[in-house]
Amino acid sequence: MRLWSLHPSYLDRQGLLACWREGLLARKVLQGKTKGYRNHPQLLRFKALPDPLTAIDAYLLEIHAESLRRGYSFDRSKLGEGSAKLKLTVTEGQLSYELEHLKQKLRMRDPERYQRIASLGQPRPHPLFEVLPGGVEDWERV
Repeated sequence: MRLWSLHPSYLDRQGLLACWREGLLARKVLQGKTKGYRNHPQLLRFKALPDPLTAIDAYLLEIHAESLRRGYSFDRSKLGEGSAKLKLTVTEGQLSYELEHLKQKLRMRDPERYQRIASLGQPRPHPLFEVLPGGVEDWERV
């Protein structure tokens, strides 16, 4: 499961689709509707919030918005309202780590998109996240 902290515009088609599916799985986990993935490290930042479901919906609403920009038809009815006011934090080191991880995937899957981000410095975060100084997050499996 990968819930990217990067802005969804960096993701290729395969990455965006996977993020949507995995985000919906994360939503089911947070609702207690599945037995698998309950302790997945990617979910820790959502579980730590007073209302994890609102947070994952806010996350997925941005993935949905990116899908619309690309002409895809992700099913919005699978989500709640989310909250535009909600903010999570992510470290600069985590964003850099994820960018390098994504570059490795894009180098093979989508060389054109890889070239567009190959020389990118500090990437933009997913709109849900506010960037703080720091290294790779403790929950990340490096």
